[in-house]
Amino acid sequence: MRSLRHLLPAMSPFRLPEQLRAAAGAVVGLLLCSLLVATGSPVSGLTVALVAPLGASAVLLFAVPNSPLAQPWSALVGNVISALVALAALTFVPAPWTAGLAVGGAILAMMMLRALHPPGGAVALLSVLDPEPVLEAGVWFAFVPVGITTATLVVAAIGYNHLTGRAYPFRQADTPKGREAALRLGLTNDDLGALLSRFNQSTNLGVADLGRLLAAAEEEAAQHRFNGTTCADVMTRDLITARPDAPLTELARLFRDNAIKSLPVIDDHGKLLGLVLQADLIAPLIVAGPVTALRQKRSTLMASDIMRPATAAVPHDLPVGLLLNRLAAQGVEVVPVTRAGQLAGILTRSDIIGLLLRGSDERRAGLRGVSA
Repeated sequence: MRSLRHLLPAMSPFRLPEQLRAAAGAVVGLLLCSLLVATGSPVSGLTVALVAPLGASAVLLFAVPNSPLAQPWSALVGNVISALVALAALTFVPAPWTAGLAVGGAILAMMMLRALHPPGGAVALLSVLDPEPVLEAGVWFAFVPVGITTATLVVAAIGYNHLTGRAYPFRQADTPKGREAALRLGLTNDDLGALLSRFNQSTNLGVADLGRLLAAAEEEAAQHRFNGTTCADVMTRDLITARPDAPLTELARLFRDNAIKSLPVIDDHGKLLGLVLQADLIAPLIVAGPVTALRQKRSTLMASDIMRPATAAVPHDLPVGLLLNRLAAQGVEVVPVTRAGQLAGILTRSDIIGLLLRGSDERRAGLRGVSA
């Protein structure tokens, strides 16, 4: 029974809205192709007709639009190059080798061009099984009807998937932007690509979508790990702050009198402008030079001159577990927390360590209860 389980369906359970969306997309796409056929060929002497592999292309383009196999480059180039390979096989390869070499050559050509599209194999086989229109049209067969109908289906898929909330064409991986990539993964695009290659999944899933899946999994794990604790739950709220025009002497006094490691800089409305650390206060004085220059520097510098930008701030409702990578691997000491654009608190390594220790005590108590 355990072995037979592997023969059962591997897809997720049936969800009517998604399946109807994909099926309706195939209807729309092939309807447009049919209308194109009805209008005739743009090239004199050539016939535009629907080819059977377009049905398989429609399955990929509308049912699994995130798959690398369904992308515009894969669909269009894959079908066209497969038709060209089939034409070459019909011309130079005798039976009974024609079908096998046509399909095998199409697969090789598609993979070399990074355009693997399973219906391309069907295009090659269909061309061999019904060679008359292929040989009659010659090289043009790859472009009319195969290329032009595939292009029509791709254009329909781009519009339809966009209107129904699906990302198509494929989301290419780029430099991570926003708090999702910066706070969650800690993995580069090369790392993600290596994972896909290690598990032989590079043709089934793209780097960008793998990153989104891992980010969602990490966020879910962080929610479980910290029981939904957000930054607002553990941040320090009673803050010592400074104005952007505060001189260095005032900043030094605030650090000395309050035993703090960071000093948020805010405007009159409470908006976070930047952050001053103790090292930021010392650095400009060290490079000031002689004593006279040092006194002049100390009297003219203000908080706005030495503060760090507030780009590292996080929203108050961010799950605190998502900050672990930033505080640990990236060496960040303090993270400002904002609410509606205004400074709400500060998170430090000490806050996170305290939360981790509190969680470990609760887990040990739970384990003792189970063993008892």
